[in-house]
Amino acid sequence: MSGAVASRLRAVIGRVREARPAGLDPQAVLGALPVPIVVLDTDNRFRFVNHAAEQFLGASAPHLAQLTLADLLPTDSPVFLLIEQVRAQDASVAGHDLTLESPRLSKQGISVHAAPLAEEPGAVVLAFQDVSAVRALDRQLAFRGAARSVTGMAAILAHEVKNPLSGIRGAAQLLESTVAPADRELAVLIRDEADRIRALVDRMEMFGEKPIARSAVNIHRVLEHVRKVAQSGFAPATRFQELYDPSLPPVWGNRDQLVQVVLNLVKNAAEAVADLPGGEIVLATGFQHGMRVALRGSASRVDLPLYVAIRDNGPGIPEDIRPHLFDPFVSTKASGSGLGLALVAKIVGDHGGLIEVDSRPGRTEFRLHLPVMAEDDPSC
Repeated sequence: MSGAVASRLRAVIGRVREARPAGLDPQAVLGALPVPIVVLDTDNRFRFVNHAAEQFLGASAPHLAQLTLADLLPTDSPVFLLIEQVRAQDASVAGHDLTLESPRLSKQGISVHAAPLAEEPGAVVLAFQDVSAVRALDRQLAFRGAARSVTGMAAILAHEVKNPLSGIRGAAQLLESTVAPADRELAVLIRDEADRIRALVDRMEMFGEKPIARSAVNIHRVLEHVRKVAQSGFAPATRFQELYDPSLPPVWGNRDQLVQVVLNLVKNAAEAVADLPGGEIVLATGFQHGMRVALRGSASRVDLPLYVAIRDNGPGIPEDIRPHLFDPFVSTKASGSGLGLALVAKIVGDHGGLIEVDSRPGRTEFRLHLPVMAEDDPSC
C-alpha cells in the first residue's frame, strides 16, 4: 500500500475514533470501506473483518471468526513478519509486492499495511491492497499499443500481399490440372500455403479500429452459447462446471465480439485439459464491489463490477510466456499464430474492460472485468 493510502487509512481510523461520541459505529464505518481490513488479536485470531476483507479472503466473517491467520497462510508468510514487527516496535509497518500463497488463498502483488491497535495491546490491524488490477491495466495499455501496430501491419499486408496471393493461388490451380501427377502435389502445396497466408492476413485485419455497436448483453447467454458450441465441437469429452450469479445486470457491449472472446478462451482451456483424464473447465460470473479503474490521461473512472472467469485444471502457462501472453505472435502452441489472445485483449480493451490471468500448475484462470449497462444512462 502506498504511503498516501496508508495515511488516508490512518486518518479514517482516527476520525472513526473521534466519531464515537457522536453515536457512529466504528465497525460500520470500517465495514463500508472498499479496502480489505482485518483486526487480529494477540493469538492472531480474527476479531473483525469488513465486507471487502470477506471477499478478499474468500470466507465469511462468522467463518473467519473461528480461524487464525495461520489457518489461511503458512507461518513463513511475510505477513507474519510484519505482525511481529508491529508488536515489537509498536509502530506501523508496510510490505509491498507480497505473494500470499496457500491451499486456501492465492494472491500476488499484494501490499499490506499493519498497525497496532492502541485500545488493545497486542492486537494488530491489517489493511490489504491488491495492485494486480492496476498492473493488468498497465499491461493492457501495452497490449492495445501492440494491437495497433498489428493493425498497421495488417493494412500493409492486405494491400501488398492479398492481390499477389490471389494470382499465385490461381496459377497453382491451373498447374494442378495440367501438370503430371508427380508434380501435382507441389501445385497443391502452393495453393494450400497461399490459402494459409491469406487466412493469417484476414485474422490480422480483425485488429482494425472500428466503432463497436453496443447493446445490453446477457453474459450468461453468451457463456451458454459458447459451452454448447464447445461440447458439440472441439471439446465433446470435457466436463464443464457453471457457477453463475443470476442477479447480474446486462453487460454493455457487443454480443458477437464477447462470444469471440469467450470462445477463444474456452478453446485454449479445452486444449490445455485435452489429455487429462479429469479435465474440467469452470465458467463463473459474479459481482465485485469496488472494482473501479481510472483511465490514464483522463479524470474519468470506469466501473467494472461484473466479472467473467474461465478456469481450467490444466498444466498451467509456462512462466516465461506469462508476461508476453497477450502480445501478438506469442503462442504456447507449435502450430499457433499467436493472435488469438492478442485479439481477446483488444476486444476487452475496446469495451473499456480489463483482463487478468492467474496461472499455476493445475489451475489457470482468465478473468474479464466488464462494464454493466447503466439504467439511467440515455446512451444505453
